[in-house]
Amino acid sequence: MRAATRTLREAGVPEPEASAQVLMSELLGVRRGEVLLREEPLSPEDAARYERWISRRLKREPVQRILGYAYFRNLKLYLNEDTLIPRPDTESVVEAALERIDARPLRVLDIGTGSGAIAIAIAQERPGCEVHATDISRRALEIARRNADLNGARVRFHLADLVSGLRLPGGVDLLVSNPPYVDVRGAQRRLAPEVREWDPPIALYSGEDEYAFFRRIFEETPEVLKEEADVVLEVGDGQSQKVLEMGEERGFRPLGTRRDLAGDVRAVLLRWEGGR
Repeated sequence: MRAATRTLREAGVPEPEASAQVLMSELLGVRRGEVLLREEPLSPEDAARYERWISRRLKREPVQRILGYAYFRNLKLYLNEDTLIPRPDTESVVEAALERIDARPLRVLDIGTGSGAIAIAIAQERPGCEVHATDISRRALEIARRNADLNGARVRFHLADLVSGLRLPGGVDLLVSNPPYVDVRGAQRRLAPEVREWDPPIALYSGEDEYAFFRRIFEETPEVLKEEADVVLEVGDGQSQKVLEMGEERGFRPLGTRRDLAGDVRAVLLRWEGGR
């Protein structure tokens, strides 16, 4: 593991020690802190597998892609080529959504669910809510359904482009989304290779306009929103004020922002009032 750390560091891979430790702990099925307590040597098969994993990490393939799953809050979520890796930044979006729910039995809609991270977390932590989720990718929905089943969460998944064709009589009380918000021109500058080269473009890029999906959300979702419905959206660095202003122009009252674990503004909160 020390040799792997050294190899990764010399290649310029970020957080080399963490990568080496996480891969070893997952290989052995133990916690990271327990790896160094293991006395018996690796089997030849495990040693060869670890070497293959380190070789893939040297190519900047994320640890989660190598393993095929990721951890998010208290969830273990499997991934495929059509799903983003759920990141700790998005936990602030879930926290903001849970604040709006405040233990009330609401109907919640997650747009562009991917692996199901946001929807499943809400359904698991607020089981009284009726949680729906959409995605444009059938393969993403397949893995999201599997993740919901494995984590004991009840989520109703729908194949839809945002809310196109979605039928939810009575509307929803809370809309939440982590939409694509990176323009293709800024990808090289803004994204690490682990994201740029390994996350699915359809879930990552918003085209040449980084605000394209926010515009669509504000234009297309009112038809499924109840009056006074809350909206929680993940945003990229420096986007929060613009997104709040765009929402206000379309009848959504700005309610504030939430920061992620790094202290960056990661979520914006609004309320639908345009139907008045």
